Amino acid sequence: MNDDRFEYLQTLVTEFQDTDCDEAKEQVLANLANFAYDPKNMEYLRELQVTDLFLDMLTEENENFVEFGMGGLCNLSMDPECRDIILQSSGISLVTNCLSKQREETVLSAITTLINLTTPTSRSQTTQPGILQCMLRFSLAESTRLRNLAAVFLQDCCSPEQVRAAEQQMQGQQMAVGIPLPKD
Repeated sequence: MNDDRFEYLQTLVTEFQDTDCDEAKEQVLANLANFAYDPKNMEYLRELQVTDLFLDMLTEENENFVEFGMGGLCNLSMDPECRDIILQSSGISLVTNCLSKQREETVLSAITTLINLTTPTSRSQTTQPGILQCMLRFSLAESTRLRNLAAVFLQDCCSPEQVRAAEQQMQGQQMAVGIPLPKD
């Protein structure tokens, strides 16, 4: 059965690479993202370099590609070896860029991925002031899922000192009313 599983996943990756049809690519990405949820598939997905495929999707203009790529990466980031691949591939900045996407599913996957990517070694990158300020804004969102997940990030990945510093920075920015903030 295991060889069948590998062959099937390989067929999906090949289909993704060979087709020019966006709809077919979306379907394959959604399937791969779902397969990334099962630990039995991790070794095969690593061998097929699906982590890199998902990372590549994060910079696509097609929002479905981004959503499925981010969802797949979120699932893969639970596996320590895949997490290391993501961290070594500048994944933190690619994932962080997805925090500003319009689709809530994409943002939720990005937050969860950042939580999964936070290790003693990567913590300084995953808890940069900009990310913390973003999480503080999300913690005030109308969406319960977004609010709760941001709260988990702030509680599990950040020190109370980091959170206080980010809150103070945000208050400082709000004090500068009338002064346009730089667009970056």
